[in-house]
Amino acid sequence: MAAAAGWAWGILFVAGLFEVGWAIGLKYADGFTKVIPSALTLASMVLSVVLLSIAVRTLPLGTAYAVWTGIGTIGTAALGLYLFDEPATAARLACIGLIVCGIVGLKLAS
Repeated sequence: MAAAAGWAWGILFVAGLFEVGWAIGLKYADGFTKVIPSALTLASMVLSVVLLSIAVRTLPLGTAYAVWTGIGTIGTAALGLYLFDEPATAARLACIGLIVCGIVGLKLAS
């Protein structure tokens, strides 16, 4: 059972990375007017949700969903800072840190 949970956490992490991919892809797809970025965004959406559905076979749904969205939020916010020169204010970084704390807490509590 512990090995299955370990795999589920790994799958959930990858699902979160695909969530970051589709969120960033939305910017590049430009309202789904660009074919290749749109196709990659849609593929990332599908892969993200499919992997999430596999992870919730083992992990508690509420925990898995919160971690999945948290990974997506942190990754998207970080890439927004890097790729799109979004502001890196102290308040914004502190809030991202709180999300990280929440994800770690949920992982430790599961």
